[in-house]
Amino acid sequence: MAYKEQDRKKVRMFSVKTGIYFSKIMTSPNKWTLVSLIPAILAFYFLINERFLLTAIMFVLFSFLDLVDGSVARVTGKVTKLGAYLDTIVDRYVEAIIIFGLLFASLPNFIFPIYIWVFLALFGAMMTTYAKSATAEKELMKEHPGSFFDRAERLVLLFVGILLAIVDPLFLSYILVLFAILTNLSALQRIKIAVRSTKE
Repeated sequence: MAYKEQDRKKVRMFSVKTGIYFSKIMTSPNKWTLVSLIPAILAFYFLINERFLLTAIMFVLFSFLDLVDGSVARVTGKVTKLGAYLDTIVDRYVEAIIIFGLLFASLPNFIFPIYIWVFLALFGAMMTTYAKSATAEKELMKEHPGSFFDRAERLVLLFVGILLAIVDPLFLSYILVLFAILTNLSALQRIKIAVRSTKE
């Protein structure tokens, strides 16, 4: 437990230092949120040109910027509902941009044409998100507990796939298939949790 508390303190200190540094460059956390779209678009460009190393670098950059906006918001006292909303919207765009980019990369087929797996991956990622937000929209649950394959896990798996593509694009095809399956199972899990909540 002591180690976990130390780890939390280190994360908090890193977040504070990051917020202080980047707030000197730009004080608006919402602008930092929008800036994260730039490396995501560059990642899309590099991905469709199959320059996987540069794609991975841009991936790290937009992932880091995803932390910057929250850190800047906290140290400047500008944590707002609008900021949280924009952050969620931009997160969805970033994820969709990367998955969509896979459609244009010359990835080897696996069982089915690769475009089918790209569609299932994008559909599963979006449905996983919507299945959670819909529970609040329809007032089924106060707070959805999430699922086994949330956004963080999705991004990590995509990042691993892009890194492996540097060695052989076939590995990225395998990762994409796994991603498509897991996202749709995750969406079904969230739907199941929401339906069960109405019977309690």
